[in-house]
Amino acid sequence: MNRILIAEDEPRIAAFIEKGLRSHGFTTSIAKDAQSTMDMSFNSGFDLLILDLGLPGKDGLEILEELRGQGERLPVIILTARDDIQDKVAGFEAGADDYLTKPFRFEELLVRVKARLRNSTVSQPQEEMVLKFGNMTLDLRSRKVKLGRETIELPAREFTLAETFFRHPGQVLSREQLLDRVWGYDYDPGSNIVDVYVGYLRKKLGSNSIETVRGMGYRFRG
Repeated sequence: MNRILIAEDEPRIAAFIEKGLRSHGFTTSIAKDAQSTMDMSFNSGFDLLILDLGLPGKDGLEILEELRGQGERLPVIILTARDDIQDKVAGFEAGADDYLTKPFRFEELLVRVKARLRNSTVSQPQEEMVLKFGNMTLDLRSRKVKLGRETIELPAREFTLAETFFRHPGQVLSREQLLDRVWGYDYDPGSNIVDVYVGYLRKKLGSNSIETVRGMGYRFRG
């Protein structure tokens, strides 16, 4: 199981990333400042570092330069609000393996995490590419649901919502959990977008496929 260090001082963003990564089988820890990031990067056996550049105590680029200067080859994904091209160039020159700007969607971060782990010397557990529940299967490569003999192709957002349900069959998921997983930390928590997209999935997967649990959220019944 891969271990990922999240160096992020904003609690909401750190919790959002941690929740998403853990739901995909990763082990995570959070560092809230520069010194903790340095100590944990060297001494805790992590497989990848997600690094915010605005950590208390020291700029993230300085942290990265020190890590590389001391021979630490841990794969690093910079995750920052700095979106200027000069900042990106500086990040890669300091030794970053990837660079992602905020605001971001979790599914993009996840793809980049998996790519960096594949390209590193650390072996990654093989992920199941077809999820099954009841008489349905979800192919993660083709983004298609097979329902009996019928094959249904899903748009990106509907696919991510369906994947979340397939990974938690029978479990009640709150609207807040679904917002975090599918739309990201910066989405309006008062929006009814979850209800709208659950309606889209019900039309394609069957009206009884997703149960509304009053006052709690939704349960995937397959």
